[in-house]
Amino acid sequence: MLIIPAIDVYDKKTVRLTRGDFNQIKYYPLSPLEQACQYADFGFTRIHIVDLLGSAKGEVTILEILKSIKNKTRLEIEFGGGIRNAETIQSLLSVGIDRIIIGSLAVKDKLLFESILKAYNPMSFIISADVNNRKIAVHGWTETTSVSLNEHIDYCSSLGINQFLCTDISKDGTLQGTNTQLYSEIMKDYPSISLIASGGIKDIQDIKTLMKMNIYGTVVGKAIYENTIDLKELSTLA
Repeated sequence: MLIIPAIDVYDKKTVRLTRGDFNQIKYYPLSPLEQACQYADFGFTRIHIVDLLGSAKGEVTILEILKSIKNKTRLEIEFGGGIRNAETIQSLLSVGIDRIIIGSLAVKDKLLFESILKAYNPMSFIISADVNNRKIAVHGWTETTSVSLNEHIDYCSSLGINQFLCTDISKDGTLQGTNTQLYSEIMKDYPSISLIASGGIKDIQDIKTLMKMNIYGTVVGKAIYENTIDLKELSTLA
């Protein structure tokens, strides 16, 4: 299983939220670049970066940070936040972003989304299937839509998308344990997709449980920053 450490960025600083709530923001001492270099030093191969301000504003705000990480490390980057048009996608690809995470666009502007998939390789994209009671949430989780998780996976799969990042918003940033039931149901319904699980991971046992489920990957965030998971131990599993 691919283990993907997370870096959430707000105001050019490394932060974590609880359930996506900006009123529960916590800042951490290492800069995004320093944090990425630490992950590289521990031998991780891919990192997950989210532009929180960009997600709220609808435009990418950390392009220079992404450039610096690509220039300083050999890490693959999956990136999301503020991607609303084809020009932004071209900018991200031009600085070397390896996987672009599409969230709101695939729900709110399907014509544009489909035109982008025709212009670029669908394998360059990861669909962010963030759920609140199994309904897709968009715009930095500020809006819960009427679109069900299965409807969304069906739609995106029909367009050639294979990687899906599923976050249980109720669990995210809580360190209460991951929603294994949700991921088990997704794998049962869609055994051929590459599922990346996210949200609530608290300790190394959560990681080992997900590994037994044959999930493609998992994003680990707050557990690293709050030291409920040892980074060295995590790297040995990666």
